[in-house]
Amino acid sequence: MNRKTTLCLFLLLCLAIPAIARAQTPAQTPRPQTPAQTQGAQTPAQTPAPPAKASPLYIIQPNDVLQVYVYKEDKLSAKVTVRPDGRISFPLIQDMQAEGFNPGQLKERIEGALKEYLDAPNVTVIVDAIQSYKIYVTGKVGKPGMIMMEKPINVLQALSVAGGFQEFARPAEIVIIRNSGEESALYKFNYPEVIKGNNFSQNMSLKSGDVVVVP
Repeated sequence: MNRKTTLCLFLLLCLAIPAIARAQTPAQTPRPQTPAQTQGAQTPAQTPAPPAKASPLYIIQPNDVLQVYVYKEDKLSAKVTVRPDGRISFPLIQDMQAEGFNPGQLKERIEGALKEYLDAPNVTVIVDAIQSYKIYVTGKVGKPGMIMMEKPINVLQALSVAGGFQEFARPAEIVIIRNSGEESALYKFNYPEVIKGNNFSQNMSLKSGDVVVVP
């Protein structure tokens, strides 16, 4: 074999080696995606839903003052006081139960009753004054008498509103009288113990009508 022929064979071999290598290299397959990756690729990111609006939870009680507006019916709009029996008197309706309902529920009840007289009554109920929660602190305190609040308070708070103790009061012998129907309950309250953190359960939440007696 002459020199020229050897050179040609060498060049052909150099050209053939890369092609053979490419033919023998296996095709690359895509890596399988994890379930999380697949889900993320198929579905857009979810945004959290806004929290639901809280409904008015105040429950109407006797002696509360309510402002009732009837849209475009000024003669029917009125300020009413919930009677001790829990009912209200209202134009056209005359008499309706209000105690035990929140303002939104009472609105629906009034609208339902007015449909007998109006095509599409639109009523708004506003609690104008909360006068249902009353407690009494009597005895040797700075300001004995009735306490009217918008929400329940505990014994320590009541004593504070009542102006604290007089000089010869016996704060270790305080009692709370609770009348529930025909029965009455008596609870003891030891002020020195409570402020030291002992028997703190004595600092009970007072119910409307409770009487705190400071000897």
